[in-house]
Amino acid sequence: MNFRIIFMGSPEFAIPILGALANQFQVQGVVTQPDRPSGRGRAVTSPPIKVLAETLDLPVIQPPNLRDPQTIQKLRNWNADVIVVAAFGQILREDVLNLPPYGCINVHASLLPRWRGAAPIQAAILKGDQQTGVTIMKMDSGIDTGPIINQRAIPISTEDTAGSLEVKLAQLGAELLVKTLPKYLHGEIHLQPQDEKESTYAPLLKKGDGELIFITPARDLAKKVRAFNPWPGTFMNWQGRMLKVHRAYAIPSSQQTSQSNLKPGTKIIHEGFPGVVTVDGILILTEVQPEGKKLMKGSDFLRGARGWEA
Repeated sequence: MNFRIIFMGSPEFAIPILGALANQFQVQGVVTQPDRPSGRGRAVTSPPIKVLAETLDLPVIQPPNLRDPQTIQKLRNWNADVIVVAAFGQILREDVLNLPPYGCINVHASLLPRWRGAAPIQAAILKGDQQTGVTIMKMDSGIDTGPIINQRAIPISTEDTAGSLEVKLAQLGAELLVKTLPKYLHGEIHLQPQDEKESTYAPLLKKGDGELIFITPARDLAKKVRAFNPWPGTFMNWQGRMLKVHRAYAIPSSQQTSQSNLKPGTKIIHEGFPGVVTVDGILILTEVQPEGKKLMKGSDFLRGARGWEA
């Protein structure tokens, strides 16, 4: 039986998932976020999923929300058996959840019930998790609370940023979805309720969350730099202007020598790279971006950063 699917998604994470679906199933249509201004020039930009859908010659709608009666009627007209969701960016109400015969299923970038919510990839790195993964779940009215259809785990490397981990998880999600979906639609999978006692939540991030506060241990700040790369990014103040920090590593207190007694926030130079003393250890900045300039190595930044150690 050739099952009919509606896909809902928006960012880069959703691209491999839609591509895999369109390659093996009948995608009736795609729902994504409206075009919005983006970047320094604030040019109106389409979501990545819209670009892919148009390349695949799939019908696309971009409703500001899913409450509009015309949008609901369009979904009905597509007459799908199931709706597949991946990082869509809007909450689905009961009328949408109950629309297709097989409900709505979500490809979520964590091992639920750990890291429900909007920023699971960042949360996993920030908290020092050793592994993460993807969960295919049947959606209900809660936030990522529905029963689990399938899961697969992968390790988090010490070099992973949110960006690199997202790429891995998107591909993993696409592979797992196309293997799982036929079994789910044929009733061959027993759904597993989530254990509420094990649940954690990863809230939506804001730009201001990326500020580096040096009364925090260096090891935690280094994880934050990885977790917030590429978005929302981490930053500190340097001579009254923003200095973005793209990559950094921590030197623990046990390895410190002459800088051990310096106050948190004190700027030092370590082996040709800028560093900042924290309450516990030193954060070494290996890639930075001064306000209004391009990304550069920390060592290159120092050549023009007069008074870094002042």
